[in-house]
Amino acid sequence: MTQNPIQLTNSRYRLGYHLMAPAGWINDPNGFCYFKGYYHIFYQYHPYSAEWGPMHWGHARSKDLIHWQTLPTALIPGDSEDKDGCFSGSAIVKDDTLYLIYTGNNYYDDGDPDHYWQNQNLAYSQDGIHFTKYDKNPIIATPPTDNTQNFRDPKVWEHDGHYYVALGSQDQAKLGRLLLYKSDDLKQWQYLGPIAHSQSVEQEGYMWECPDLFHLNGQDILVTSPQGIAAQEQQYLNLHQTGYFVGELDYQAPKFKRGDFHELDQGHDFYAAQTMLTPDGRRVLIGWLNMWESEMPEQVDGWAGALTLPRELIYQNNHLYQMPVAETKSLRQQKLRDEQLMVQSETELVNNQSQVEINLQLDSTKTTAQHFVVQFTDPQTHANVQLEYDFAQQLFTLKRSDRSDARFAQLRPNEKLQVQIFVDTSSLEIFLNQGESTITERYYFDHAPQISLTSDQALAFNCQIYQLEKQSNNYQINE
Repeated sequence: MTQNPIQLTNSRYRLGYHLMAPAGWINDPNGFCYFKGYYHIFYQYHPYSAEWGPMHWGHARSKDLIHWQTLPTALIPGDSEDKDGCFSGSAIVKDDTLYLIYTGNNYYDDGDPDHYWQNQNLAYSQDGIHFTKYDKNPIIATPPTDNTQNFRDPKVWEHDGHYYVALGSQDQAKLGRLLLYKSDDLKQWQYLGPIAHSQSVEQEGYMWECPDLFHLNGQDILVTSPQGIAAQEQQYLNLHQTGYFVGELDYQAPKFKRGDFHELDQGHDFYAAQTMLTPDGRRVLIGWLNMWESEMPEQVDGWAGALTLPRELIYQNNHLYQMPVAETKSLRQQKLRDEQLMVQSETELVNNQSQVEINLQLDSTKTTAQHFVVQFTDPQTHANVQLEYDFAQQLFTLKRSDRSDARFAQLRPNEKLQVQIFVDTSSLEIFLNQGESTITERYYFDHAPQISLTSDQALAFNCQIYQLEKQSNNYQINE
């Protein structure tokens, strides 16, 4: 019996300029790349339900990283190597062909959801739309003998004429680690060994998912999503984290010599980031704009999940900065405000707009204020999101009226303060001090928000607000 894809029943929470599937569930971005004039992004996708299930690879392409066209589903599970899911992976271009490397997930027939095996597989396409699975899959059949069953999320790249794959995994001591493989043709792979591992579950996690290893400004950087890091007072507060290690990859040893783990985003809703190198040399990241423990009320409407805005990564001052790519400015349709505001009592910034960009700048040396608050409020239900800044601590705190757990973004000392906020129906992406810290958040209002600014003392802000484009929801191609 053929299943029919799930259909949307309500668009109340649908985003206006973020990438979503037409309906159904999505999570991790996969296969982020550039091929034959288009940026391509794939994503973990369940087209038959708004809940997680057997993973497919959804697919979209774009000329500008902002306006996406939904393409036919690229990978469908069900073969002997991926009978229960085509899990996360990556893409690379070789000989004018786009190759996808992905994890096949397979359950043993005992009904235990924690009893499975995983392998690595290859698919390819000449046109970037229709994909064929390699007839000799799997290309990496089994994990090393000192590994557990957790063996997934291959990230592929080329270096000095050879191809490499980094795999997220877990050793027999139940600690996360990174495995390295090498190939000359993407089909035959040599295991080189583990190149990095978790120091302890509490510090660095019991499993490393979705690894992404790249070179940026003289450093090798590993972005990964560890599971199991112990929560601290203001850090590591989500169920799982996404963050990065900075170091040096020695291909000969092989070993990734690295420093401490740093979280990439401080919001409730960010995970499983993947990067690509653009044709003009930028390292750009996209993440899942949700989190496993989030409530996702949009599921009753036939969908769940979205991807973040693309973010350019900049490594400077021993820190990884994230900024919305320059192409994001193409979303601007109308300038709603451009002025200096003197704020003390509650001041309305914008009202009844579901897609806006807010830019605030101030000089913290020119005020005696102790704090200010940007507040988003549903004008009828009074549900709200508050972004509060404490000048003494140089600390942002985000609170939501529907959740008891706050999130925190600690900034470095800086006289200038810059806040850039992208509002999109049911999401916020907040960039603080040129991307020194970011807060990614879903929120669910019944009505477009009232957005206001309040301070305990007179405070001068430079303020620019733009109305942003609401797209016609991912024009679909059925070629």
